Amino acid sequence: YTPCRCSRKPPPVCVPMATFSNEELLQAHTELWDLTFGYLKSMALECAIKLGLPNAIHRCGGAATLPDLLDAISVPERKKAHLPRLMRFLAAFGIFTVNAPAAEECADGEKASAVYGLTPVSRLLVDDAGANGSCGSLSPFVLSQTTRYHVKAAMHLPEWFMSDDGAAAVAMPFRMAHGTDLWGVMGRDPKMNQVFNAGMGSDTQLAMDFVIGNYGDVFEGVTSLVDVGGGTGSAARAIARAFPHVKCSVLDLPNVVNSIPPDGVVEYISGDMMSSIPNTDAVFLKYIMHDWNDEDCVKILTQCKKAIPESGGKVIIIDIVVGSPLKAMLEAQVSFDLLMMVITAGKERDEHEWRKIFMDAGFSHYKTRPILGFMAITELYA
Repeated sequence: YTPCRCSRKPPPVCVPMATFSNEELLQAHTELWDLTFGYLKSMALECAIKLGLPNAIHRCGGAATLPDLLDAISVPERKKAHLPRLMRFLAAFGIFTVNAPAAEECADGEKASAVYGLTPVSRLLVDDAGANGSCGSLSPFVLSQTTRYHVKAAMHLPEWFMSDDGAAAVAMPFRMAHGTDLWGVMGRDPKMNQVFNAGMGSDTQLAMDFVIGNYGDVFEGVTSLVDVGGGTGSAARAIARAFPHVKCSVLDLPNVVNSIPPDGVVEYISGDMMSSIPNTDAVFLKYIMHDWNDEDCVKILTQCKKAIPESGGKVIIIDIVVGSPLKAMLEAQVSFDLLMMVITAGKERDEHEWRKIFMDAGFSHYKTRPILGFMAITELYA
């Protein structure tokens, strides 16, 4: 190493492996392997859902042996021998519980089979999880986020970071991978459109059941509400059912709302939130702002401010506020942020970043409360 003559900085120092204890080295090596193969977790989770494993265990009364599962799911005969390995993987990462067989042999000489059960995570994947007042299944949400479009886009992340050629330099990895954004893909692929909307609907059901049950006071004094970017209307219908006196509408793009049949509960309005939002007591924005950059968020909030009355009007935002003190919650928040980097031009924001766009849009008063662990609900007042 030959340092520059004008530099007084010492050369960089490589920390030798010898400075690690054996325990630290082995732990670091294990963690690196776990991170390297982390993509297999989401792929195995998708596989479990498509095979119907959570439903199969549920139908067996919440506990199922491998023979029970093989009887319940449809796989070719020659693939059945691989199911124990998949189940072992899923149990190791907390998707299922497993009670290992006893050491002794059964009477017929065959070893007793392991018994698999549902965990709180896999209970969320059961199709009739909405029974008895509980939240609905989140299997559609998982499938909406593990599509080939998402995976291929994520694989373009290094290329996107290193690219400096024209449009590729500013486009998100998703556009680099597919030649258009997520909404463009949904417009040309009806199946993807259906999968994505079903996923958003399932997650909305859980979120809204929780919000209405625990934070219903945010809708006090509201007689009309517009769910901006509300898709098929899952959130608006939940609000209308819980608060029948509130007139609920959904504003979304023509290709989203034009095919939705009237239901007598929610009014569907075709439009562009960047241009105009119908007058209302409250504007509702759930998982919308993180799709957009700061400049576009200010435009959206400016239209929201025009739509609500100066006295008593509010904007209700459900989104992530990055900065949870809990490791698991923070990991979920920053994972969502990286997802936004891959598939949109938006991002997840911390409290300071949220405050800036609120102020830039002309709002001066707001209140934020954490909900659902890593999510938050914010009330913006005109």
